[in-house]
Amino acid sequence: MDSGQAILGSEEAARGWICATFAPSAVRWAQLERFAAMLVAESAQQNLIAASTIPILWVRHIADSAQLLALDRDRGGMWLDLGSGPGLPGLVIAMLSGRPMVLVESRRRRCDFLRAVVAELALSHVEVIEAPLERIETRAAATISARAFAPLDRLIDLSARFSTESTRWLLPKGRNAVKELALLSQPWQNLFHVEQSLTDADSQILVGTGQVTGKKRGKA
Repeated sequence: MDSGQAILGSEEAARGWICATFAPSAVRWAQLERFAAMLVAESAQQNLIAASTIPILWVRHIADSAQLLALDRDRGGMWLDLGSGPGLPGLVIAMLSGRPMVLVESRRRRCDFLRAVVAELALSHVEVIEAPLERIETRAAATISARAFAPLDRLIDLSARFSTESTRWLLPKGRNAVKELALLSQPWQNLFHVEQSLTDADSQILVGTGQVTGKKRGKA
C-alpha cells in the first residue's frame, strides 16, 4: 500500500474490498456480519465503538482491521493482538484467516463480550486472555498487532519479549506514526516502515519484521 492508493470511502467499497482481497466463504462472511451486529448491539451497553462510527462500521472497523491481514496474509503462526477491546482487529482477522489468535484485554466487560463472540461464532482458534500484558506468560508470536493500545515506545517495551527474529509487527498509529517512530532508538526505527491506511487518509500503519531489543528511546 502507498499514499497514492484510493481510500475505502464507503460501506459498499469496504465490503467489496474485503470480498475481492480475501474471498471469504459464506460461513466466514456470515461470521463477519454477525460480529458487526453484535458489536453495534453491545455498544449500546458499553463504550465499545463511538456512536458516530456505526454508520460507517465496515469502513472504520471491519475493513480497517482486515487491512492488517492484507499486510501479513502469506504467513501463519500465532497472532497476538494487544489491547483487543471489542475484538478490533483481532476477531476480524481470526474470522478471515483462521489463524490462531490470542486476544489480550484487561477490562472484564470487554472480555465478556469477546468470549460471547468467540462462543457464538464457534471461533475455537481464538483465545481470550483477561489480564494486563505485563502478567501474561511469554510466548513467541508470529505477528503482533495493537490498535490504540499505548504510545509506540511503551507498546514495544511491553511486548518485545513476545517477538522473535521473524515476528511481524502491525501497528496502526494514526497521523502520529512518523513522530512516534522518531522517538525510538535507531536500531528499532530500522525495523519499521510506514504504510498508508486504506480507510483513513490521515492514518498510517507501522509495519516491521524482527525482534526488538535494547534501548527504546533516543538515538543509538
